[in-house]
Amino acid sequence: MVKIIVLGLMVLCLSCFHSNANAVVILQYHHVSDSMPKSTSVTPAQFSEQMQYLADNNFTVMALTDAVDAIKNNTAMANNSIVITFDDGYESIIENAAPILASHQFPFTVFISPAPIIAGYDGMMSWEEINKLAEQGATIANHSWGHEHLIRRLPKETSAQWLQRVETNILTTEAEILKQTGQSAKMFAYPYGEYTTELEAILVKHGFVGFGQQSGAAGEYSSITALPRFPVANAYADLASLTVKFSSLPMPVLKQNISDPLLTSGKFRPKLVVKLDTADLYPHQLMCFIQGQGAKKPIWLEEDTFSIQAPADMAPGRSRYNCTVPSKTRTGYYWFSQMWIRPKDDGKWPQE
Repeated sequence: MVKIIVLGLMVLCLSCFHSNANAVVILQYHHVSDSMPKSTSVTPAQFSEQMQYLADNNFTVMALTDAVDAIKNNTAMANNSIVITFDDGYESIIENAAPILASHQFPFTVFISPAPIIAGYDGMMSWEEINKLAEQGATIANHSWGHEHLIRRLPKETSAQWLQRVETNILTTEAEILKQTGQSAKMFAYPYGEYTTELEAILVKHGFVGFGQQSGAAGEYSSITALPRFPVANAYADLASLTVKFSSLPMPVLKQNISDPLLTSGKFRPKLVVKLDTADLYPHQLMCFIQGQGAKKPIWLEEDTFSIQAPADMAPGRSRYNCTVPSKTRTGYYWFSQMWIRPKDDGKWPQE
């Protein structure tokens, strides 16, 4: 009798674990077009297929603002929760993506930069079109004034001057979005996914939430000023590979020795040390991938702490360490991604 009761409690607790998930997968799109650069595009056919898959397989597509509230308050989200975001504000969003999303009644967020809109750049939505999306329920959020590389200082610019310029950029953009759309969600997507701890501090100061372009699910272990998103484009737009990402879980990272992505001269092979809550994972099944250098097994320093280090210098520009491990009790992989950003050996930045 006692054994039956204990077994029943175990099943009940496992059920509770499943029903009180605090995890969401945030997808990042740019163009939904047949004619735009493949590196930042999905075709309308691909996008339609992806949204239909979410609809057919009981995914909960939620508003980004609701996901942020749940993460901040550590409240439960539905299993298989997904958020859809777009960066930059291209016309293909309203022309091709919005009708597909409307057919499923899926909410979405568009991160915009006002400067290209004001200048009337070809291929960008106008304020009228952006407001049309807003009237249909879209959230309009902050992507900097002109999509600048915010981590890069101007010639002879001091640290204080740089911080003031970036802070003004973010606040001016938020004010313009409020003026034009009536919205001020205080959500900021770093241009190019580039951020530093100093930029994160600006967001904290003004009550913003930050979003990167490093991959992985978001949840209770995520930094609220550097929430991960899965970029969907080109080779990363294939539905077969996306289905794994749709069901991914936020790696339960308790502590890491490096959180600032910016690498300084002579330290281009960062040794990352990560402590995990290992209750729901098999530590020695964890595998890491170093962008441009392939798969690499981590070194376990303790039962719950591993290290990973690139054998060669990370390439100039942006790169990542990605680590995944299967869950013991849930369908899907825990996923962790650390962004790295480095200049060239001469201190200059790659041309983009």
